[in-house]
Amino acid sequence: MTPCEYVQKLGQGWNLGDTLDARARIENPTPSQQETAWHNPVTTEAMIKKVKSAGFEVLRIPTTWCWHLEADHTIKKPWLARVNEIVDYGINNGMTVILNMHHENWHFPSDENYPAASSILKKVWTQIATHFADYGDNLILESMNEPRKTGTDVEWIGGDAEGRRVVMKLNQDFVDTVRATGGNNATRMLLVPNYAASCEEIAMSDFEMPKGENIIMSLHGYIPYDFALGNDYSINTWKEDYERDIDNLFARIHKYFLSKNIPVIMGECGARNKHNNETEREKWAKYYTSKAREHGVPCIWWDNGRLEGDEKTEIFGLLNRRTLEWAFPAIVQAFVNRG
Repeated sequence: MTPCEYVQKLGQGWNLGDTLDARARIENPTPSQQETAWHNPVTTEAMIKKVKSAGFEVLRIPTTWCWHLEADHTIKKPWLARVNEIVDYGINNGMTVILNMHHENWHFPSDENYPAASSILKKVWTQIATHFADYGDNLILESMNEPRKTGTDVEWIGGDAEGRRVVMKLNQDFVDTVRATGGNNATRMLLVPNYAASCEEIAMSDFEMPKGENIIMSLHGYIPYDFALGNDYSINTWKEDYERDIDNLFARIHKYFLSKNIPVIMGECGARNKHNNETEREKWAKYYTSKAREHGVPCIWWDNGRLEGDEKTEIFGLLNRRTLEWAFPAIVQAFVNRG
């Protein structure tokens, strides 16, 4: 199966956000201390069964490894075991699982930092890939999450030439490292982002896929930004003009990737809750996913488990993980194309 054929068979997905990627601000956190550090409960298989039963076919597991590394960058066994357990929740329930590196504190994409970042990436991915080498094609490994020059003026505007170039070098390191571990990793589908997984035109145009086979492009698209992600809560009503923004997004994706037979997964997307605008977000979900389907791009909702908060809180939660009830069922149905 080619990467394009593989992606065409995927359905919509759900991110287990703010969980294994949370930052427990204590030294040597246990797996459960990190997993619950950002307000979410410990993940259970019942949660994943609920996600699957709603129609989500892909489970993306954002995972931060840097808090669970020994001084020589060996992954601590309890953390790898817990990650494995949650991967199995998805696999055993018939989902395709994406496992990544998320919120790492070491891969600032500069020429100066590249040697150190490359060394860590190779060491950690060798361990992850070796551990999962016998897993089948329903496990995708994703090199990095939104690699960018954090805290700089170019962080979110598509980066600079140096940053974009270093991200491409790190992606190639990832591909070569995973392939070298053998087993099913020799042909496993791999997912790589551009700078910041950005949909900015400069980040998309100034990008080359790593050399190798069975590689998929990862992008994140909270579009239109002011409605979907911006923190101005007065911009909470769907407008027909927003359709043009989404049309332009997928036109760019087609131009730079799909037209070149490079398949794309929208690894993160969504529209945050602003003053209980469920109906408006349902309209967004219907249009966004319909346009994505036209282009053969599976979409993965960013669910961070947050169901309430103020303008400073990015409220993207759909599933109440404590009660196992969907807080916004109409949005779920629209997103997975069940209504």
